[in-house]
Amino acid sequence: MATVTIRPKTHRDIQGALEPRLKRALEGEVRFGRFDRGRYATDASIYQIEPLGVVIPRTTADVEATLEIVRDEGVSVTFRGGGTSQAGQTVGAGLVIDTSKYLNSTDDPEPGDESVWVEPGIVLDELNRRLKPYGLMFPVDISTGSQATIGGMTANHSCGSRSLRYGVMVDNVQAIDSVLADGSRTRFGLEGDNEWPVPSEISRTVSTIMVRERDEIAARFPKTARQVGGYNLDRLDPGGDDLTKLLVGSEGTLAYFRKIKLKLTAPPRNKVLGVCHFPTFFEAMDSAQHIVRLDPTAVELVDRSILDLARAIPAFASLLPSFVRGEPDALLLVEFAGDDLGLQQSKLRQLEDLMGELGLPGAVVEAEAPAFQSDIWELRKAGLNIVMSMKGDGKPVSFIEDCAVPLEHLAGYTSRLNEVFARHGTKGTWYAHASVGCLHVRPILNLKLEAETLKMRAIAEEAMAMVREYKGAHSGEHGDGLARSEFHEPMFGPRIVRAFEEVKDSFDPDGLLNPGKIVRSSRMDDRTLFRFKPGHAPLALKTALNWSEWGGFLGVSEMCNNNGACRKLADGVMCPSYRATRDERDTTRGRANSLRLALSGQLGEGALTDRAMYDTLELCVGCKACKRECPTGVDMARMKTEFLYHYHRRHPRRLRERVIAELPRLAPHLSKLAPLANLGQRAASYAGLGFDRRRTLPAWRTDSYRAAGAQGPGDPVLLFADTFNRYFEPDNLRAAETVLGALGFAVETADPSDERPLCCGRTYLAAGMVEEARREARRTARALTPFVESGTPIVGLEPSCLLTLRDEFAVLLPQDEFGGLGQASQMLTEFLDKHLERMPVRNDAAEMDVIYHGHCHEKAFGTVPALHRVLEALPGCRPRAIGAGCCGMAGAFGYRAETFDTSMRMAEASLLPAVREAAPSTEIVANGFSCRHQIMEGSGREARHIAQFIADSLRL
Repeated sequence: MATVTIRPKTHRDIQGALEPRLKRALEGEVRFGRFDRGRYATDASIYQIEPLGVVIPRTTADVEATLEIVRDEGVSVTFRGGGTSQAGQTVGAGLVIDTSKYLNSTDDPEPGDESVWVEPGIVLDELNRRLKPYGLMFPVDISTGSQATIGGMTANHSCGSRSLRYGVMVDNVQAIDSVLADGSRTRFGLEGDNEWPVPSEISRTVSTIMVRERDEIAARFPKTARQVGGYNLDRLDPGGDDLTKLLVGSEGTLAYFRKIKLKLTAPPRNKVLGVCHFPTFFEAMDSAQHIVRLDPTAVELVDRSILDLARAIPAFASLLPSFVRGEPDALLLVEFAGDDLGLQQSKLRQLEDLMGELGLPGAVVEAEAPAFQSDIWELRKAGLNIVMSMKGDGKPVSFIEDCAVPLEHLAGYTSRLNEVFARHGTKGTWYAHASVGCLHVRPILNLKLEAETLKMRAIAEEAMAMVREYKGAHSGEHGDGLARSEFHEPMFGPRIVRAFEEVKDSFDPDGLLNPGKIVRSSRMDDRTLFRFKPGHAPLALKTALNWSEWGGFLGVSEMCNNNGACRKLADGVMCPSYRATRDERDTTRGRANSLRLALSGQLGEGALTDRAMYDTLELCVGCKACKRECPTGVDMARMKTEFLYHYHRRHPRRLRERVIAELPRLAPHLSKLAPLANLGQRAASYAGLGFDRRRTLPAWRTDSYRAAGAQGPGDPVLLFADTFNRYFEPDNLRAAETVLGALGFAVETADPSDERPLCCGRTYLAAGMVEEARREARRTARALTPFVESGTPIVGLEPSCLLTLRDEFAVLLPQDEFGGLGQASQMLTEFLDKHLERMPVRNDAAEMDVIYHGHCHEKAFGTVPALHRVLEALPGCRPRAIGAGCCGMAGAFGYRAETFDTSMRMAEASLLPAVREAAPSTEIVANGFSCRHQIMEGSGREARHIAQFIADSLRL
């Protein structure tokens, strides 16, 4: 009889069995492709662990079915919300379950009951938007509130800036409905008639621990204002009756949270903010213990490194002068809040007096206007992303980020820690919660180098020893994860660590739930778990654009720190495709991760030009919101251009893409045959080019714009006539000539001929045709250089075209060709904003309401305020911004059959509803050609370019 050899199951075998079972059993999405696994291999930490696959459940039943299958297959699971964990809690080698896309419902608060049940995937800011009509809020206000989910906040024991007033997650979670590893439903919390009681085995284990280790718990758990390490045994009542507090901070290792009951509060009616300036970091830290005696709601640190970096970030550069005086080494943001404004203003005066007593008179900048306060807080909230905006391989690294010490030791601790950094040849960045002695500190290290990893280890051990010396906590906010779990034994002692293991084993005897976190962890400096894997070499790639500022194309993809600001659902623009799909693939983060993995060789051969990479970037509409709103400045529009350049060297472009790219060259000829061209494109484009039949294509005009040339004795202005206004809406350019002439300027042109007008190359860039775009940029730059040298302003109407001269030309051309073109180029609104005193006056103007929509590139380059000021200067005009993100048209994106529906979802998010709600008499202004088209197509309302609107308003 033959001997049968039984081969053990391999990683591939498990994947092969798991994927079809999950797809048959679940209503939700099951993803096992290498790109999806790569996107879920990282969170906002330094770690990267590729999972077997990803499940995106539509229902709780999907989660329960998944747990049943993984039990049968012996596969571990890691639950994930926004993926913003700083310590590696949401990465694991088993199956990742992403609850953020669908499991985000909330109950309505009961009248008189200041609590609410929510699903784990609801984002904090979204929850507070839903609670606002009830006059309630959830007060744990973490800086990542626009992307962090309540499930993740509960699992990681989040704290926030105002914990001094409202407490932390464990203080604000009243009950949790859970699914345990064995599939049983359990409700934790004192909820009366509980149909899902806590299993007796768990209750007995915890009760035994509480009795046996009572003295050890009292002796070993830190008594600091912040302590979130390990399991919360110190928070349980002596009998261990309510285990809700044990689940908070358990990092997904004990149970899945089906629903969470939150304690709510009414928001304060008034807030005031004092920005305290300190000449030295030590003085700021030493002052915190005195400031908290004034009973503030928050005392937050912003150090010099953040201020210096913020000055280079467009979103903050213009803001800093409004509240930063001189060159402080540190700021403390001190907030007072309550219902009595007079009392809060009195507190602000007391703060000023205190600063004087501390030897710093006049060191407080007061902020009472809500909008001003909000702007200042945005800088603090972006602290993490700002410090991560450092270019190059050296980055501020999170591993001792959340150590907390008693407030009276804060100055001494931070001073000694800076000495540790200096001894190891580095320095740290500091920000966050001075009020509770928990500062987010990140030493700057290059973890691609083994020597720097050894340095990280040495710093960690010295810092942890110092924290223990001060009777502090090594985890003061962001939990344990892979970064701090291994340090539990020296912190809590072996008896408490064994108790943690008993807790874990009673809930999850097979170790299926997020293994390796809190108990039985790996070493925090295991390089095989890092994003930068030993042995991986970047691709040898000759890039089409100049990425030298970031150290190459891989370097710019590594600028994404995974903090997930691109996952916000309101305010700003970023990221419009994610807002439409709620899919991780369609975030700026998802795209940057995919590019990073491909460029570093971690997705295998040919990944950069794989169809899956094309699909990953397909819904990027080139809005450039990430260039401004991502605090690390990830410009995915430019990165997509580079990708398409390489992709189409392997895969031919469709006829549609070639035709659109060549539009500026074709336009002069097609416009001469406008009636035939319009008829022909309607007949051919839908069938042959793949445009959606629900779209009406722009109509060519026979009376295309031809510049009249310089007129009158006024100062010269060059009007840059873009293709879209020239051939589709020439009245806008004529109106701009009229307006500029009425203000006393002589309009000039630089076009060499009507047959070959100047072009910004934007259509080529959108297709990845970089060399063609470079030729257009060189031709345009040469033609405009004499005007630049003579000091003539270059003014344009179409944001995506004019701002390309300011932006992409700098990476298409060498500096000697680009010269001062970027500084000379400006939107019409920017130019008019500088000359409002020349605006003609009308005494008979009627009052009119105007709503305006800023083009994405106008928002990205900060020109929308100029648009508002110009409208405000018009007689009788009452302008109001439409609180909208991207219009969704985005050049050809909204016309394509395969992206039409996504385009309309983007528009319906806020733009089109706002337009429909506007009174019929309300005027609509939009400077973007695509924006005007989308507004007309989606609402039937006409939007006008500001040039036309001004000319009509002033009867020019």
